[in-house]
Amino acid sequence: MSRKVYLEEMEKEARRRARQARSAFGTAAATNQANDDSDNEHQSQNDLMEIIEQGKAAIGKIWDTALVPFHAAVSKPAQKAYLGTFLFASTSLFLLGLSTVAYALFYYNFVPQVSVERTIHLQFGDGHPYGIANLDSSLTSLQAYDVSLLLHLPRTPNNQAAGNFMLDLSLLAPSKVLSSTEKLLPEAALKQRLAHSRRPAILTYASPIIDTASTLTGLPFYVLGWKTESEVVEVSMFEGVEFPKGWRNVPQEVRLIVEADEKMQFYEVGVRIFAKFGGLRWIMYHHRILSYVLFTSMFWSSSMISALIAWLVLSSYLSSGSTPVKKQEPASPSIKAEPSESERYEPSLTEGLSDASRTFPTLGRHIPLHFTGRDEGLRRGNDARMKHEDEVIQSNDIQPLLAEADDEDEGIETSGFKDSGIGTSLDEAQKARVQRRKRGSQLPGLPE
Repeated sequence: MSRKVYLEEMEKEARRRARQARSAFGTAAATNQANDDSDNEHQSQNDLMEIIEQGKAAIGKIWDTALVPFHAAVSKPAQKAYLGTFLFASTSLFLLGLSTVAYALFYYNFVPQVSVERTIHLQFGDGHPYGIANLDSSLTSLQAYDVSLLLHLPRTPNNQAAGNFMLDLSLLAPSKVLSSTEKLLPEAALKQRLAHSRRPAILTYASPIIDTASTLTGLPFYVLGWKTESEVVEVSMFEGVEFPKGWRNVPQEVRLIVEADEKMQFYEVGVRIFAKFGGLRWIMYHHRILSYVLFTSMFWSSSMISALIAWLVLSSYLSSGSTPVKKQEPASPSIKAEPSESERYEPSLTEGLSDASRTFPTLGRHIPLHFTGRDEGLRRGNDARMKHEDEVIQSNDIQPLLAEADDEDEGIETSGFKDSGIGTSLDEAQKARVQRRKRGSQLPGLPE
């Protein structure tokens, strides 16, 4: 019975331990799972942050790349280029407008009116009908003109009976003395006449039958007022007339006298003056766009060159005027030379120091530290002092020492100095120094 109880107790204990093992395993598994989940979460967060950082870097790089043209556009060289371009463009446009105005003035003064028409008001009374028309300053010198008269005549019996009649045309020079009434006189006209022409004129002949037929044919037009029984007769008076240079040689008035045996009737009488261009005037009048482009370009180019030269002269003048003038400074006092190594060295400073020189290592690739002992310091100082004294002797042209000085130097007692094994070089240096001072005291002019 006891064995059975014991077995049951053992079975219960095994089951309890199995349950504990299973619970421990479950807890460990849960802990491991939690740890794995936490690690996965941290890894995910790290991956997400890395992706975000990469995205930010990519966006920043894209943004910087996109802003490169903007930074280049707003840089100081670009601003200077913009300012120079603006000044050049504004100056070019201004000079282009100025060149256009200059060409317009040149065209207006150089190319005269191609056609001038004036109405002559005839005066009737005793004698032949006559009339004067003012031309003002429409004509110019050294220019050929064709002059013709336009006579608007009704087909009255008197005009048809007059047959041929004479037209006397005179071109008169400007005058400030004679009045308008005096200019009508033949003598005054003869005195002021620059050009004179007499030409015949006649109405177109039509037989009575033709005249009647044409009247009947055009009767509706006559009734409606669209047609009149009149005729315009054009008579050429001058061909290629040219006037010399000078305002007194250019006509300002025309005088017409109609000479006929019958009393004639006129609707209107006019004079037409047509300019016959040649050379440059013909090109400028018949090829206006080409002339404008050519001459405006010439004016603009000359203006730009002049402006460039003026700008260069002005900039050079301003740059030369703004350059500060250097004032001559007074000579600075001579800088005192630093004392030599022999002068800086004093034996008192080496007291308490070791006689031997040592070298101490340093970390890395630095230069090792070197300590100079008293013996080496004294030797260097004495060598430097002796070298300095030799240079002074050579600069003063001092002759070699006399034999007496050598003898006296040889007689210096040195028995008082003994080699103790430490500081031997110091004793030797002191003896050399005593000998050097002895020699220097016997030479005139040698600094002590």
